[in-house]
Amino acid sequence: MKFTDLYSKGFQYSLEVFPPKTEKGIENLIIQLKKLEQINPAYVSVTYGAMGTTRDMTKELAFKLYDEIQAYTAFHFTCVGSSRHAIKEYVDLLYDKGINLVLALRGDWPNEQVEQHPMQDGFSYANELMAYLKELHNFSIAVAGYPEKHPEACSMEEDIDYLKRKVDTGAEVILTQLFYNNDYYYDWLEKVRKAGVSIPIVPGIMPIMKLSQVQRITNMCGAKMPQTLLEQLEQCGDDEDAMRDVGVTHAITQCQDLKKQGVPGIHFYCLNKAYSVLKIVEAM
Repeated sequence: MKFTDLYSKGFQYSLEVFPPKTEKGIENLIIQLKKLEQINPAYVSVTYGAMGTTRDMTKELAFKLYDEIQAYTAFHFTCVGSSRHAIKEYVDLLYDKGINLVLALRGDWPNEQVEQHPMQDGFSYANELMAYLKELHNFSIAVAGYPEKHPEACSMEEDIDYLKRKVDTGAEVILTQLFYNNDYYYDWLEKVRKAGVSIPIVPGIMPIMKLSQVQRITNMCGAKMPQTLLEQLEQCGDDEDAMRDVGVTHAITQCQDLKKQGVPGIHFYCLNKAYSVLKIVEAM
């Protein structure tokens, strides 16, 4: 199965999860994903930590999801901190298992690492990793897009030029970074289309569960939160259930509008929880 096959069928939901650190956490995640089977996700993507820090957990979780819930599984893979040999060894295992959907990323450097340079015989950019993956196997590749610009890009134009490079290397779909203001997505989408990118671009939505968590995440990725949304969350005080309800209501409005505008799907950053995604899809 390829990303192009999945999105040729019409509007799709997809999910992103991260590898839990304990067996109990994995059991809980499987329970949450079984609840989410009712929305028929096209695939479940599994994240990959900075410098490959969750490499083995990502692989094992991808295998487990593939076996236990029969979901199409997409694995994240980064080139930061990996040699060609290590990349080949790792992806051979996944491909032999039957997993060929991959989200190819440059990856993040650990904050404490001062010198940021690729390993010997490694890669510096996602498009270089993509080209190598395609040499190895018939992988179907998704890439990341940033409606509010990648934090390291000097300008939006530079960021879109780099995105175009990834598309020209063979990306089949773009999954966006999370955002909380649809206008940013629409403005960026117009610029990307004018740059000649025609592949499906799927908006990424992260339902808010608690204020401190989303502030930490948005600070890292550069996403801006609407002032009215921030004020609503602050009014909840320490009531996390109330915060979650505010987050669900906001995400419903976002997703309904996005679907009305003809997006190919919604990619939920569900933080390994089913409740909010189920509420959003039910409302849609």
